[in-house]
Amino acid sequence: MDPVLILVLVAAIVVVFVVASSVRIVPQARRYNIERFGRYRRTLQPGLNLVVPVADRINTKLDVREQVYSSDPRPVITEDNLVVNIDTVLYYQITDPRAAAYEVADYLQAIDQLTVTTLRNVIGSMDLEETLTSREEINSRLRAVLDDATGKWGIRVNRVEIKAIDPPHTIKEAMEKQMRAERDKRAAILHAEGDRQAKILTAEGTKQKDILEAQGTQQAMILRADGEAKAVELVFQAVHRNNADAKILAYKYLETLPHLASSDNNTFWVIPGELTEAIRTVTRAFGEPTQPQEAAEASADHPSDEGGTPELAAGWTASLDAAAAADEAGKQAAAAVSDAKAEAEAAKSPQTPRRGQTSGDG
Repeated sequence: MDPVLILVLVAAIVVVFVVASSVRIVPQARRYNIERFGRYRRTLQPGLNLVVPVADRINTKLDVREQVYSSDPRPVITEDNLVVNIDTVLYYQITDPRAAAYEVADYLQAIDQLTVTTLRNVIGSMDLEETLTSREEINSRLRAVLDDATGKWGIRVNRVEIKAIDPPHTIKEAMEKQMRAERDKRAAILHAEGDRQAKILTAEGTKQKDILEAQGTQQAMILRADGEAKAVELVFQAVHRNNADAKILAYKYLETLPHLASSDNNTFWVIPGELTEAIRTVTRAFGEPTQPQEAAEASADHPSDEGGTPELAAGWTASLDAAAAADEAGKQAAAAVSDAKAEAEAAKSPQTPRRGQTSGDG
């Protein structure tokens, strides 16, 4: 083989190797630290970069995007000597790749240990109740300490969050009992308040109901009394305006008696004591026109042997006729009442024969 051709091939291979070694392509959001003969030279930015072959080499490749680091639960003692396990979440970002690579050996471990130390200092000045309710304060104090310490490492801590605070099991049971007691207390208070309000509203409703019923009864009685007074007044005016005498009133009294038994709910009837007086008044009303004539006839046909006066005999005869008429009217009134009572009983029990049918059969 020709030596010249061999030299050309070797030269081509060397050129290709040198070109390949001198070109570096850096992805977006990445930073490469370049060392020349073991000393930091520069940081490559994203894109196409040229380096010196053999002399320059890449020491570290860093990601400058925001990173999330979750630490393991770490035991921390509170001010009231209770051990709680706290785990945190850290959001950080590399701002200086050179410092992140050369100022600290392992920035993640350094951040984790610094977080634990700061947590123990912060939680050690708080009791358990304050620790559980002061997460925002703990987060802000952690961020301030970490941001100040990691600034020289080329790292910016954007946010620190406490993911969980786990007290001992016995403390959890005590806290659950306390919360249950508080909830039971609030429930009992609310139930008592509800019963109180319900009783108050019920009492007020009953009071308003009694007041309204009393007012309604009062107004009804007043209206009823006014109506009865006006009715009595109208009857009184009608009686005096028509100049009705005792005879007409007695006749109307007897005329009303049969209607006492017209209702189906009546089981017994009371004949008033004024019935006899009313009957006598009616009989006197029908007997007075014939008194002079009957007295004259009696005097003419039967003169008194004992020297009595004709007027006395005539009056005595009229009195006898009036008594007979009164007895007859009383019998008729009693018969009318009996018929009304029999009709009422027949209406209640259709199988029972009426009085008129019984008389007819006999």
